[in-house]
Amino acid sequence: QVQLTESGGGSAQAGDSLRISCTVSEEAPPTYNLGWFRQALGKEREFVAVISRSGKIQHYADSVKGRFIISREFAKNTVFLQMNNLKPEDTAVYFCARATEIRSELATKIETYDIWGQGIQITVSS
Repeated sequence: QVQLTESGGGSAQAGDSLRISCTVSEEAPPTYNLGWFRQALGKEREFVAVISRSGKIQHYADSVKGRFIISREFAKNTVFLQMNNLKPEDTAVYFCARATEIRSELATKIETYDIWGQGIQITVSS
């Protein structure tokens, strides 16, 4: 069974940078479209970013565009989310998930994702 494991979470000050990772459990698996969502306390889970199987296509939420970068390292079967110029409103639990579609009109929707990690806390203080 495929498992997604997030790592690298923690606390930061506004303006700082953090990088979080998502590793897929299978050895030599098919490459997946992988995305990040986040959920702040008391709010719905929202799309952050997604990257295609090839790594050539990325989509971002408007709230993080220009600040966050999603990338992947095929040899380690890992996807990264580099978060720059963090803001207090970025505070949330961040989830890695597998996307069944990469077209932008679908890849930003939570229904497109079928396997989820456990989530990792990111806290940004002002």
